[in-house]
This record gives sequence, C-alpha cells and structure tokens, in this order.
Amino acid sequence: MSAARITAERVRIDRGPRSGQTIIVSADSTRLGPALGGCRIKSYPSWREGLDDVLRLSAAMTEKAALAGLDHGGGKTVVALDDTSSADWTGPRRADLLDDIADVVETFDGTYITGPDIGTSPQDMARLHSRTRHVLCRPEAEGGSGDSSVPTALGVTASLEAVCAHRWPGTDLSTLSFSVIGLGHVGAVVGDWLAARGAALTVADIDPGRRDLAERWGARWVTPDQALRAEVDVVVPCAVGGILTPASVGGLHCHAVAGAANNQLDHDSTAALLHDRGVLWAPDVIVSGGGIIASVSRELHGLTAAEAQERVRGIGPRLTSVLADAERRGITPLQAARDLVDARLEGRVNGTPAAHAPQVRSGRRVPR
Repeated sequence: MSAARITAERVRIDRGPRSGQTIIVSADSTRLGPALGGCRIKSYPSWREGLDDVLRLSAAMTEKAALAGLDHGGGKTVVALDDTSSADWTGPRRADLLDDIADVVETFDGTYITGPDIGTSPQDMARLHSRTRHVLCRPEAEGGSGDSSVPTALGVTASLEAVCAHRWPGTDLSTLSFSVIGLGHVGAVVGDWLAARGAALTVADIDPGRRDLAERWGARWVTPDQALRAEVDVVVPCAVGGILTPASVGGLHCHAVAGAANNQLDHDSTAALLHDRGVLWAPDVIVSGGGIIASVSRELHGLTAAEAQERVRGIGPRLTSVLADAERRGITPLQAARDLVDARLEGRVNGTPAAHAPQVRSGRRVPR
C-alpha cells in the first residue's frame, strides 16, 4: 500500500502497452475547473513511491492554481520508470512512452491538462498533442506558449518586490542583499534582474560552469549550503525543494526567503519555526505560479504574451495580500495562503487580482 492517503478526485494507474512503464495520473481537484499539472518522468524504487509523489504534487498544484487566481484545480502525471530501464528513453522508445502518456491523459476527457515537468520538455508536449489536445507549453512555433521559465522568473521578481516592500517599506532594492540558490533557466533570469537593480548578490549552483554568471554580476560565488546560510537580506531558492528544515532554519542569517523552488519546507511545521525566528517566508506555491498563469492565459484564454505577462505580475499583489493577512492575524504566511485556498474552493472568494502591491524603488546601490 502507498504511504499517502488518496484524497484526489480521480487517480489512474496504467502500464503503458507500448513502453511497459507505469503511468500514474492524479486529478486532485476539479472544483474550480479542469485540473492542471505537469508530466514528470523519473525512476522510482517502486511504482508506490511514484503514487506518493503524484498525490503530493497534484495536491500542491490545486493550491498553486487557486492562489494564482485561476479557475482550475491541480493534477499531475508521474511516470515511475523501472530502475532497470531508465537509462535510455530516447528515439523510438521515448515516442512509445509519450504516446502511452498521451493516451492516459486523453481518458480524462479534458478534466486534466498536462504540461512539462522534470524529465519532459515543450517538444515532448508537441508529441503528446498529436494524440491529445489537453496539453500546454508546446513550442511557440507549434502553437503553444513554449518554455515556462521566463514567466516563472517574472513571478519571482514580482514576489521579491512584494516581499521587500512588506519587510522594508520604501526601501530601494539597491540597498538590499540577496542570495540566489540555483542558476538554471529561472535563477539566471532572477539574478540578471537583481544585478540590473544594483543589489548585492551571493550566488550558488551545483554546476561550476555557472560561475561565469557570478563574475558577470560581480557576485560572490559560494556553495549552495553557504548560500542558504549567507548573511543577506533575502535568500532566493531557485533549485531543489526541501531545503528548509528545523536544522537549516536554525542556521539562517537572512530576514526573508522567497524563490521559485517548489516544496521548500520539509514539513508544514517548519513554517512556524521560520515565523518564530522572524524570517518572512513567501509561500512557494504563490511565488512559482508564473508558468501556469502564462500558459493558461495564452493557450486557453487567447491572450497575447504581453497580456499574459501582466497577469503574471499580479502574483506580487496576491502575495502582498497574503503577507498582510498573516501579519494582521498573527499567523504564518503558509496558514494565510491555505485559508485563501479553502475560501476559493468553497466559493467564498473569486480569482480577481488584488490591488497593486506597494512598489520597491530600484536604482543605483548606495552604502548601507
């Protein structure tokens, strides 16, 4: 039996007839509309671990969609590759696997819409689209919205403005310091944005080849662990999740944490530890919502890229509202976000964006 309790509306587990791999799709909630969630392909010790993962991830997507103001629920696809067969899923073997995935997605008849995740790409979505239309983020040349990393990064920068305006009202970004962990597609864009505004940067990535970015920005290059414990104003996690634990929170020397990494908390109770230490944590389900907002806006609502960007910038006002609610009620931002999700699912509030957040001025760096 799986360790996770199944609370999703619908879960389907199939053995792909062409690939022989286990494909699991969870539609956690369709109360607000069709479930959204990416397709993850990776090896697991057993399909049961894949089931645990898909249930956790689809539930998080319900929160992400609700907090993004979208009329959608959350879902996820996990392909639990056999350890013995995960080494080479390219060429015809990959095409067979993708066709199997598409056929399972199609059985949901539009109540679940998939997109890229770990192990998949916009080009993979184009293959899926040949068998099911319930796919987002195909390459732009093929009618999709393409790579979601740029709108995701835009959501992070909007969140950083909101966090800094809340924590240091009226403060110029050039007088603050940031530690960016992970310089992939999202982290690199965020780093460029911060450097252009004159912020002091500490950066880290497991790939030493990313060090050239640090040199370009005039940033201090450290290890990921050192970046998490750096004496800065804001830590910006843009790599793996699970980095905020009781042990790591005890070693923090920052005033706020806000980044694109998913599932940053090892457990919900860690949010209280951050709160008790006076570290402002921006819920990652809000901060990382730019990708789904942009893809839904462009592919399902027919908006232009510029119009979609404006919707993504709405993450800032939403986060401001959650942080203000948490402060007013003396609760953690996590609890305030969860309460908002419940209110949306119960129809007590709609997805209309909140008023614009206070602006943080940008300019040349000045001595602190």
